[in-house]
Amino acid sequence: MALRITSLAERPEFAATLWDMPHAWPPFMFQDPMADLFYPVAATEYADYVLVADDSDEPGRLAARGCMIPYAVRGDELPDGGWDEIIRNGHLARASGDTLDGISALEITIREDLLGTGISHRMIAAMRDQAVRLGFRELVAPVRPNQKHLEPHVPMADYAFRTRDDGLPYDAWLRAHVRAGAEITKVAPRSMVIAGTLAEWRDWTSLPFDTPGPIDVPRALTPVHCTPSHDHAVYVEPNIWVTHRL
Repeated sequence: MALRITSLAERPEFAATLWDMPHAWPPFMFQDPMADLFYPVAATEYADYVLVADDSDEPGRLAARGCMIPYAVRGDELPDGGWDEIIRNGHLARASGDTLDGISALEITIREDLLGTGISHRMIAAMRDQAVRLGFRELVAPVRPNQKHLEPHVPMADYAFRTRDDGLPYDAWLRAHVRAGAEITKVAPRSMVIAGTLAEWRDWTSLPFDTPGPIDVPRALTPVHCTPSHDHAVYVEPNIWVTHRL
């Protein structure tokens, strides 16, 4: 595939359809409130940090997108709050005029019919290159390992550092980052927090959500905690911080 990858700033014509691309994300993943601090303004305030890709055989039709956000580095440790906290940090730092001396990836989304074609590896490489062009020496990412949902009851601290016989990570998405030059840094135990009423969770998942305790939800990395007596359920997703030194 002759993929062309540029920033959204270079091809603003993609702004109108940036979020219309068919994808494989489960509906509940769109309910994280921190997303509202980034996605509505991604095309206007962060166009240099959004990558868009199309195929020369289908020019103008989005094949993939990748989103990053600049943030203010606070101390030596990446935050336990992962994805949520890095968006909050970037939003507040930008609003207050703080120095944006770090950059974090937020997502790479591949068009659903192109999954498994190797585009994700090329998007990682493009993110690294764009981070260098923007003047950064390090790119971090709160990675959502793509096979963890098959083992929702395994602690992320055990899963994150599991390797194959060749020493590479067991998880395919972690393996892609490591092959691109990243190091696994730490677990972000509360990277995303999604809370909803039982009715909302039924709508998002088509599950009954009528019993107390952990509920296994397809594509969730850990069980969702359901409390019918208080009419709510909460999903706390751990991710894995990786660091690309550029």
